Amino acid sequence: MAEFDYDLFVIGAGSGGVRAGRMAAAEGVRVAVAEDRYLGGTCVNVGCVPKKLYVHASHYAESFHEAEGFGLTAEGVSFDWPRLRDNKSSEIARLNGIYTNLLKNAGCDLIEGRARVVGPHEVEVNGKTYSSERILVATGGWPFIPDFPGNEHVISSNEVFDLERFPEDVLVVGGGYIAVEFAGIFAGLGANTHLIYRGDLFLRGFDQEIREYTAQEVAKKGVQLEFNCNITAIRKLDNGRLEATLTDGRVLEADQVLYATGRVPNIKGLGLEQLGVATRDNGAVIVNEQFQTTVPSIYAIGDVIDRVQLTPVALAEGMALVRHLYAQGSPEVDYELIPTAVFCQPNIGTVGLSEEDARKRHGNIKVFSSEFRPLKHTLSGSDERTLMKMIVDAETDRVLGVHMVGPEAGEIIQGIGVALKAGATKATFDSTIGIHPTAAEELVTMSQPVR
Repeated sequence: MAEFDYDLFVIGAGSGGVRAGRMAAAEGVRVAVAEDRYLGGTCVNVGCVPKKLYVHASHYAESFHEAEGFGLTAEGVSFDWPRLRDNKSSEIARLNGIYTNLLKNAGCDLIEGRARVVGPHEVEVNGKTYSSERILVATGGWPFIPDFPGNEHVISSNEVFDLERFPEDVLVVGGGYIAVEFAGIFAGLGANTHLIYRGDLFLRGFDQEIREYTAQEVAKKGVQLEFNCNITAIRKLDNGRLEATLTDGRVLEADQVLYATGRVPNIKGLGLEQLGVATRDNGAVIVNEQFQTTVPSIYAIGDVIDRVQLTPVALAEGMALVRHLYAQGSPEVDYELIPTAVFCQPNIGTVGLSEEDARKRHGNIKVFSSEFRPLKHTLSGSDERTLMKMIVDAETDRVLGVHMVGPEAGEIIQGIGVALKAGATKATFDSTIGIHPTAAEELVTMSQPVR
């Protein structure tokens, strides 16, 4: 066998790449990891982690107001954007250091720079070529901004975390979870916020009732929803503000325009096309069940293959690949029943099939739901409400999906995800004694189907 500099060369130090590199090194594999931007990838630096910190921040103003119903009055409260931004940056820097130590302590060689694949077994970084028996592409995704007049004036989710000034007026464009979450963040922190989406309703692919209910609750929080609408052009005014012309002829002014219109696989400049690595129209790297590309020595995992764009999925794919290549395990990843959350206000938590998909796949189903005012809000004065929903196969009694809109929905649905993976039936839920008083107990007390 030919001698190589490394057994595995990982391009991209995001969640999937770092996990794969560490696990492979633990098996005695000689590993190099190349990263040109920041350790931890999208999730740690411009994704899940800073976003969740900002979501927490955006809840406080509402919480201060709600506290009055409990006898607590907060006076002189003000918002210091630079402090939030800089505290967030300090935490991300700490996490970057942890990722560096994780890789080095595992025995991986960390190479800083943009990597380019120049051969089936060769990678070039900063003008130096390294050989490797196998190459793993784990470069994640990149924000997509459509082409239109004035698009150079907008920002993406890469830049939104580090704005010099917090905007008084902001337009958020998009209908996915990133757009909905940031609309809630901006509104919660005090910005006049419009959410603009070209479709009838945001969060396409989620349960229809959940989408409609979320729109109702998000609007209560002050987000101005602009559906069936889009921006045709943006002009920068002399005062530095942005003027956006909409498809319906209206003109809106804002300090910032955030485009959260999806992410595409980050393969630009990697050299994959020249080597004949097959990709889809959107740039997603095509892999087989072993995460192997059309060039046998090159593999890919995570957002760059565009199966399920979630951090835990990239981690699972990285572990599965290493088990397959170096630990005589299976490369299979179970993509069924993946729990997920949207950290809008209130949160969405979901696992399993939507009502629409359940009807298509199983036909005869039962739908249970409970819509209520949480105990907290009987004193807080808030008109926020919670919806819980369960989809059950009428023939087998197996629970096919559970969906929630309400506080801490992600925390609640994580546990429900375990139950569904274990094959829980509606009878299982019915026989479980609830914790009182909690919102989650509704999931074990819904006795009669609504349809």
